[in-house]
Amino acid sequence: MQHPLLSVLRENKAKLFPVMGTKFKPEDYCEIDLSIYNTEFEIIDVESFEGLAEHIHESLINNDAKVGLGGYGENRPIYRSSSLYSGQQNNCRCIHLGIDVWTEVQSKVFCPIDGVVHSFHNNNKALDYGATIILEHRLAGTIFYTLYGHLSKKSLDNLEKGKKIEKGACFARLGPREENGGWPPHLHFQLILDMLGKEGDFPGVATVSESSYYMDLCPNPAVFFEGTGVEI
Repeated sequence: MQHPLLSVLRENKAKLFPVMGTKFKPEDYCEIDLSIYNTEFEIIDVESFEGLAEHIHESLINNDAKVGLGGYGENRPIYRSSSLYSGQQNNCRCIHLGIDVWTEVQSKVFCPIDGVVHSFHNNNKALDYGATIILEHRLAGTIFYTLYGHLSKKSLDNLEKGKKIEKGACFARLGPREENGGWPPHLHFQLILDMLGKEGDFPGVATVSESSYYMDLCPNPAVFFEGTGVEI
């Protein structure tokens, strides 16, 4: 069953500010598929940084695009080689819980709806989020959260819990590989209904066995990108 918040967000989608701002037009976006079902690349290649970066770059070039979108609910092979995601008994976290926005380093990130800073942290382990900001929002009596991962470290400057971030405000930029956990530049954007007491961090990838629970807790945030023309 769809969470009522998604219905409210869709009813108010005209009031949502584009997460990547108004610089990009619908024709600038394309879909990026990193799932196990994409036969366009070899899994062993995409599991390496170089292979992933090359695949993203080629996807953008081939689609004459500036921004790549996708990833929610994907079963991804790229996490298998990392101890951060492997877990116990090879129960790998491989189901992606957010939408990735692949574009140039230092690209601006904008607040889609009025909110306040819930928490922030530099999750600087290899293949983690790097600099991360979580905003708290209220809409139609419902509290929810948006998570922004793989930001520049400078994005964390001058932040404090409870700081107001207005809709349309540029509050962060995408970080380079050296600051974003070692990934090609991109934004991990995630919708969260309950922070479960966590601050500055939240699982962005789930095991297959826990995926239903986490996908209910983190529903598809595609409504925030409906103006891009990409169905995700």
